[in-house]
Amino acid sequence: MRKIIKSIIVSSLLLTGAMAKDSNTTVKKEALVIPTTDIQIFTSENRDEKITPKSIEEAFTKAGFFISANRNMNKPFIKQFKESKFQIYNLFTFYKQDVVLELAKKYPNVGLFAPMSMSIYSKKGSNTISISMLSSKAMAKIMKIQDDDKILRDLKKLIIKTVETAMPKGKFDKLSYTLQKPKGELVTNFSMEMDKDEWEDELEDFKMGLEGDFATNGFIIAGQNNLGDDFEEADYNGYDFYEVYSICKLPVIYTIAKTHPEAGAFAPCSLYLEKKKGQDNMNIAFPSVYNWMSSMALDNKEDIKVLEDAQNRMTKILKGATE
Repeated sequence: MRKIIKSIIVSSLLLTGAMAKDSNTTVKKEALVIPTTDIQIFTSENRDEKITPKSIEEAFTKAGFFISANRNMNKPFIKQFKESKFQIYNLFTFYKQDVVLELAKKYPNVGLFAPMSMSIYSKKGSNTISISMLSSKAMAKIMKIQDDDKILRDLKKLIIKTVETAMPKGKFDKLSYTLQKPKGELVTNFSMEMDKDEWEDELEDFKMGLEGDFATNGFIIAGQNNLGDDFEEADYNGYDFYEVYSICKLPVIYTIAKTHPEAGAFAPCSLYLEKKKGQDNMNIAFPSVYNWMSSMALDNKEDIKVLEDAQNRMTKILKGATE
């Protein structure tokens, strides 16, 4: 008999700004000393259009990141909704394999940000291009770990350095909104008991059913990373499996991006499945939509409705899958 254990990670802390410093030198660049919020937006002048999603991807690849996807969302926006406010709108997902391995040894929920997400965008008629990303404090808050974790902070410094390389004339924007108290749980967790000897077959059956339910409910699988393969190549066998789905619901990102293009810092959503060696339970988790509402101070009824619909559908899917 399968047992369902459902738990929710709740964060009670709203994190305000902090100043990032290099451990050895005083950093003069504005990009590393501005106050941080949950979401950071880095914008550069781009009249000559030399900065593109492709050139940004090349900078991240050169810095040692694995690129899961760099998706042009304008085409599906126009196809489904007949218009777009952007000349560029890409959802960019990436991770650094060696860093994820080190984090996975300490934090089993690292899959919440493996891959991490960014939006790359330029509005119609604009001469600028922007990148949105989560701060290290936001990631730590959602993972419910200490925000001074050196691995996570070093990763964030490398991301900022890479962004500065890709957009050398850019700087961080000052946001006009402040964090709100979350109206719900920041992470939704499920756990399902698996047979010690038959877990491989159970996993395949579970994934097949899950993917069918995603499609039925309008969720798109924007990517799938088998982190377990990365761990195996690095001779780390702490998990029987560790897989991450990148999940997107087009009406969600389209609706929110119209007024908050930085929402791509949360999209696609990373949903992970993991089972540790010697344990019976498969753990499943994804960041809830209440992160979007809190981090971007969303209060528009249409925005809230489309987000809560996605949250309710995903929760229902996972509840049914784990029963």
